[in-house]
Amino acid sequence: MPSRRLPVRSVFLRTGAALLALAAVTVTTDGSAAAAVAGQHRGSSGAGDPYFPLAGNGGYDVRHYDLGLSYDPVSRKLAGNAVVSARTTQSLASFDLDLSGLTVNSVRVDGRSARWSREGQELVITPKKALRKGAAFRVEIAYGGVPQEVTDPDGSPDGWIATDDGAFVAGEPQGAMSWFPADNYPADKASYSFEITVPKGYTAVSNGVLKAQRTSHGKTTFRWDQAQPMASYLATATIGKFDVQTYRTPSGVPVYTAVDPREAAKAAPALAKIPDILAWETQLFGPYPFSATGAIVDHAPDVGYALETQTRPLYDSAPSVGTVVHEMAHQWFGDSVSLTSWKDIWLNEGFATYAEWLWEEQHGGTTAQAEFDHYYALPATNGVWAFPTANPGSGANIFASPVYTRGAMALQKLRTAVGDRDFFTILRTWARQHRHETGTTAQFIALSEHVSGDNLGPLFRTWIYGTGKPAQP
Repeated sequence: MPSRRLPVRSVFLRTGAALLALAAVTVTTDGSAAAAVAGQHRGSSGAGDPYFPLAGNGGYDVRHYDLGLSYDPVSRKLAGNAVVSARTTQSLASFDLDLSGLTVNSVRVDGRSARWSREGQELVITPKKALRKGAAFRVEIAYGGVPQEVTDPDGSPDGWIATDDGAFVAGEPQGAMSWFPADNYPADKASYSFEITVPKGYTAVSNGVLKAQRTSHGKTTFRWDQAQPMASYLATATIGKFDVQTYRTPSGVPVYTAVDPREAAKAAPALAKIPDILAWETQLFGPYPFSATGAIVDHAPDVGYALETQTRPLYDSAPSVGTVVHEMAHQWFGDSVSLTSWKDIWLNEGFATYAEWLWEEQHGGTTAQAEFDHYYALPATNGVWAFPTANPGSGANIFASPVYTRGAMALQKLRTAVGDRDFFTILRTWARQHRHETGTTAQFIALSEHVSGDNLGPLFRTWIYGTGKPAQP
């Protein structure tokens, strides 16, 4: 669950070659072969991630997405209007957004029609006038069609996943581009507004705070606002027939839960713990970083995972208490403090898994050290030792047990090395210093050494960078 996939989920070792091959396909507004944009003024078609080289784009920083969507669960057709507000980081004669499938109907930049072409998952936009470095600009894209889920390198579905009564919309790591044009990379965070129209009787749930809900002419429109910065993969527009509950936690945080009636009875015990879990994690990790919380529990048996969608984790079925603890811990570790590279995903998954261990330890269950001992007892041939925690090697491995379980083991080793006082100071300081920003493994190691005053290089080299099973527990 990455924050996404459940730690027990099996991982299929597939490559992303089929996805990358899409880059060879180019379609322009007039259907002809597109010429390459010459010169240094086209923003790069990727952010440079070694696992997902086409994810994200170069030359600009998105500040806000305003997404207007209309979805028909029967025909499965989506109509969208995306307004992307950004600022250039270099002069641009053209730039890219990530968009997989769907049909682009029109593109405007700063109110003027712009040329555009399609190159696989890249939507290449050429404004009438080049954009100077440091300029604020606004892109409006009208698009539509039947969204198609993305298949990730591990073989799992991602993005806009149709269900029997709507859609399960989960974007990690690549799926955001299946339903809106985005700078689809975690380091480019932005605020979001969503206006989602669905047939009367359906509910559309997104991130942040529900600002308005109105029904007219057989359709209901939901207006959501996510004011704090969010990575594109954490956005959702999940649609279905849900039972909705709203209330506030004792500390005043608004809670919105949407539950498929088929999962309601099984989900109730875990969802009832949301206020307690939020209070407990706030005590451990520092102030809750967002203006709302809650959950979406769908009935999507073919999906096989949960996702820490920002403010409102998304579950494919009724979750356990441990799963809710995990996904809510991601609100600090992964959502508020985001990745700069997918190889650092242990900073999300190892931390959220360790939060589960801490919950058990502090609520009458197994101690974190006992969990560590259990996993260390596994033979050297076990998958938990398959590759280094902080260098999974490919996108096919980012949701595998060395990231989750061995990542949590590394945190337990850090805790025993520096003591509880320094360890929890490190976690709270990490969440505070990088709040609504990004962080790297190197920065986390430096912080740990600064707080503890210890040389922790050997510990981290062994537990997150080392190959195979460490010789000593």
